Amino acid sequence: MTHTPPPPPPTPTGRMPALYLSHGAPPLADDPVWPGELAAWSAALPRPTAILIVSAHWEEAPLAIGATETVPLHYDFWGFPERYYQVTYESPGAPQLAENVRALLRTPGMPVQDVPDRGLDHGAYVPLKEMYPDAGIPVLQISMPTLDPQKLMDIGRHLAPLRDEGVLIIGSGFFTHNLRAMDLGNNVSSVMAEFDDWGRRALEAQDLDALLDFQHKAPAAHLAHPRTEHFAPLFVTLGAGHDELTAQHTVIDGFWVGLSKRSLQIG
Repeated sequence: MTHTPPPPPPTPTGRMPALYLSHGAPPLADDPVWPGELAAWSAALPRPTAILIVSAHWEEAPLAIGATETVPLHYDFWGFPERYYQVTYESPGAPQLAENVRALLRTPGMPVQDVPDRGLDHGAYVPLKEMYPDAGIPVLQISMPTLDPQKLMDIGRHLAPLRDEGVLIIGSGFFTHNLRAMDLGNNVSSVMAEFDDWGRRALEAQDLDALLDFQHKAPAAHLAHPRTEHFAPLFVTLGAGHDELTAQHTVIDGFWVGLSKRSLQIG
């Protein structure tokens, strides 16, 4: 019987980048292209000491810290084949990271709560399973306490020092997100294409004022994002990478079922 050794433990790294990724739905794993793009992305990064993720699928105020010991999965979707509910991702908890998050966010007007039984939702574990399939890196998910872009950017700024400790900060959303625009043939509506192009140009120009006011500045923003929760994690990422915006670049682009999967790295 062949014995496969366990993966090596995470080792301290230099400063980690901050990521915004479009996370897809559970069927992302069946796509012929996207999982490989995510795997190649993670392979090009230093191995994190821990991962801190903010997902579009957990809105809760005050800001909540999820499970820190045993980290369950939160199957927050309905109507999919049973096999998607059998997926596992047994990552270690990150209690020390949780302590550091509390310390960094412990400022007036920014209360923090613990929700110790809240596991990783599909906005977290679906992409992480493709990026780090060995599940060997401690993962902590925190909630979005607001959809206000400026407040989310402020949260990211407070969390930015974690990058110097080897923590990979990820905002997980979808660059465009209107379920009525989904098309299994991947036909892309002009609305999705125009918003994606506007966002690309605003990011390349580091036009934070336009991005923060995207609901008024972007073309048909209310159609690209009828609710803004999938664009909102971008602002945590921008805050975490606020001093390195010149190093921002798109890693994954294109469309999946008609929605923009643009994903970017800062640093």
